[in-house]
Amino acid sequence: MAVTESAPVAAPTVHEGILRRQSLRESAARTYARSLPIVPVRARGMTIEGADGRRYLDCLSGAGTLALGHNHPVVLEAIKKVIDSGAPLQVLDLATPVKDAFTTELFATLPRQFADNARIQFCGPAGTDAVEAAFKLVRAATGRGGLLAFTGAYHGMSAGALAASGGAEDVRVTRLPFPQNYRCPFGIGGERGAEIAARWTENLLDDPKGGAPAPAGMILEPVQGEGGVNPAPDTWMRRMREITRSRSIPLIADEVQTGVGRTGAFWAVEHSGIVPDVMVLSKAIGGSLPLAVIVYRSELDTWQPGAHAGTFRGNQLAMAAGTATLSFVRENRLAERAATLGARMVARLQALATDHPSIGDVRGRGLMIGVELVDPEAAPSGDSPEPPPAPVLAAAVQQECLRRGLIVELGGRHSTVVRLLPPLTLTDEQATAVVDRLADALAAAERLPLPHRRTTTGSIR
Repeated sequence: MAVTESAPVAAPTVHEGILRRQSLRESAARTYARSLPIVPVRARGMTIEGADGRRYLDCLSGAGTLALGHNHPVVLEAIKKVIDSGAPLQVLDLATPVKDAFTTELFATLPRQFADNARIQFCGPAGTDAVEAAFKLVRAATGRGGLLAFTGAYHGMSAGALAASGGAEDVRVTRLPFPQNYRCPFGIGGERGAEIAARWTENLLDDPKGGAPAPAGMILEPVQGEGGVNPAPDTWMRRMREITRSRSIPLIADEVQTGVGRTGAFWAVEHSGIVPDVMVLSKAIGGSLPLAVIVYRSELDTWQPGAHAGTFRGNQLAMAAGTATLSFVRENRLAERAATLGARMVARLQALATDHPSIGDVRGRGLMIGVELVDPEAAPSGDSPEPPPAPVLAAAVQQECLRRGLIVELGGRHSTVVRLLPPLTLTDEQATAVVDRLADALAAAERLPLPHRRTTTGSIR
């Protein structure tokens, strides 16, 4: 029998080898790597270059961490300055000139009424640890154990933070309705829907048979990010502040993803003008490096020494990078720029819905934008007037975006919201390119022979 030579097999590329080893070595819990099979090797501003030589516009920005994009010169210079100075890089919670400069700059950006009577706690380097610290703080200060949180929330992956997030079960957290225009929990939307949500909260707290444990605090996101880019109405935010203040319930604002100019104000609570009792800050405050803090009213500072600690709460490089980032955003008015450019992008995306009925809703604030994809051919679920979500289509759109050199993330109840979190340094040309590539990706995904557009069952609330 003659031996047939097989066709030569091409050697795997460098990036394919790295991806293969990652899949073999890393845990099944990895997330971004599954939908974004790229190997970044260089990055600057909004652009990432992969090991395969392809370039991408990054609209994920480290899940909102990179306010100034990748490797901004002011951030690199700040890091280099600390390294060249010979200063210690890890100091626990000792005082240093680097920490003093960071705290001074941070307090200069906070709402004045809040900053003038505030304390800061440096936490472990992740936002979820700052959420845990906030819970411990208000419980210690009030002597109460319950917590108030909202449907659709996301506050982190550690036990306490996860318990306050939207999918938690069997925890001592009272879940309250978060108002939405699209898919309103009461089927109304708008100001009326927000008012009903506020009245629901007020009634539950005052009902002696309501079943809510005595709350130590209420935690909310001014814009729900992972929950599908749902901005809280300003009037509703003010009502939550009134409700909590009149009942001596500390209000915790989770600004981990919304802070540092992302929503068109330096801090998202400034849109409504409220002054919370606690602010949870992370992501962008470290200038791309791990850093997390809580800032709170001094009256709540009843902790004993060591009540909340962490080995890596003294990250000097992150504090230096954070100081440079906060200063650059403030001095260059990038929050105002985010508001202007974000409104322009939202308007263009909303215009796309005319030709693409699979766009159910476009929403957001500043450069925190979400496009919810639906199945317009399917019947609405129950009494809901909105078409059902289309997770299969959304996943296809994400992959088509990647093929066109655009990195986006998915969020929302059923991962059907295409999320855009570009850096605040986004140029007009880049903003146009993002919308153009997303439009092309959507058109391509709609032409695919998807076996089914909807994989969810039951209620979409």
